[in-house]
Amino acid sequence: MNETTSKDLAEPRRLKLLNLLKEKRILRVEDFVQTLGVSAATVRRDLAFMENLGELRRIHGGATIAESYDIEPLFDDKTGIAAQEKRRIAEAALKLIHPKGLIYLDGGSTVLELARLLIPYHQLTVVTNSLRIVEIFKSSGPKMIITGGECRLLSQTFVGPLTRGVLDQMHVDLAFMGTIGVSCEKGLTTTDPAEAFTKEQVIKSATKTILLADCTKFEKTSFVKFGSINQLAITISDKKMPPDEQEAFQREGCELILT
Repeated sequence: MNETTSKDLAEPRRLKLLNLLKEKRILRVEDFVQTLGVSAATVRRDLAFMENLGELRRIHGGATIAESYDIEPLFDDKTGIAAQEKRRIAEAALKLIHPKGLIYLDGGSTVLELARLLIPYHQLTVVTNSLRIVEIFKSSGPKMIITGGECRLLSQTFVGPLTRGVLDQMHVDLAFMGTIGVSCEKGLTTTDPAEAFTKEQVIKSATKTILLADCTKFEKTSFVKFGSINQLAITISDKKMPPDEQEAFQREGCELILT
């Protein structure tokens, strides 16, 4: 097997490994070997790689969920979490968009809800790194510019240093961002360094950054920080956003819209 093919197979195998671990919470190397049909050496390499990303914690003879971090679910699983709240957040975000504006849409599941509402906005320009948003706009919708970059299957986004080539040349009015975890103390965090890199570039390129996050995202910390609360112009959440976080966000000068 050549190097390219090996890399292509590694990502879906690691997704399966993480899914197994999320279900069982703790597993031995032998369990992964039997279920995935690969060697113990391959499993150990995957575990080491994923531990460096903060997705799990290795223990003697196996691995367990990294309890200190919020683990990123599969994208299709994320869309079903707080679905009604995400829809209301998206509807509130829509009111901020000028029909002829220039915006960025991140790869978050709540941002995806906003994208669905933008199909009639044909004079709008959207920059995005999201494969799912590309799918929504492929037949009809706003003018679309895709960042390019490395395709990350777990989040269905293009991420990493290759996205800089497009983002450095652009300035957007509004950037609508998602997050895995957020708190006033720890800031905005995600599971993947390449994902964090692209989010940081977007924040630098935007006049205003707007966070779309339902209440389940607050008071949680993931692996890599990509921004601070004082970089946010507006946060749109639901009314279950923790009161302590509401007060802290407002002290940092972030406007809150609670749906």
